[in-house]
Amino acid sequence: MGEAWSDLMQALVRRWFRAEIALALSAALLGLFLLIVPLGYYEWIKALHVIAVIAWMAGMLYLPRLFVYHCEAEAGSKQSETFKVMERRLLTAIINPAMVVTWVAGLWLALESGHYRAGWLQAKLVLVLILSAMHGLFARWTREFAEDRNTRSSKFYRIINEIPTLLMIGIVILVVVKPF
Repeated sequence: MGEAWSDLMQALVRRWFRAEIALALSAALLGLFLLIVPLGYYEWIKALHVIAVIAWMAGMLYLPRLFVYHCEAEAGSKQSETFKVMERRLLTAIINPAMVVTWVAGLWLALESGHYRAGWLQAKLVLVLILSAMHGLFARWTREFAEDRNTRSSKFYRIINEIPTLLMIGIVILVVVKPF
């Protein structure tokens, strides 16, 4: 039991360390944006933000669909191993970087434009925080699949797949309509 406990603690420390690095990098990117991006680049940063949002949402909509199919593959099979690679690559190469760029560019835009005081943007931030929490859950579930420890059904992931869609609809309505 002592060795299992030690392994668990080491895994938790590694995860915590990775989270701290991600937060530090995000803060550094935001600071860099605030320091070196001249005022004339607002539209370029907005375009970058939209591109990052599209990439983030594409991944957030596709990853749970991969989970649905992965549930149907037998653990240890070639198909299951292929899904593990696809899920890991999607998360680490597309979803994670897109989320960081979305947040950094979005916060810069909010500060630069002064919209951070607007009710619609505050409501949008709540929805984006929920989307970010979903992102965290997706990362955890990706690790569970990688370790052959998934306990959820394909039906669960089919339902979960709709949450990012609903959040996206709410975010787009708040940004375009600005109801308050």
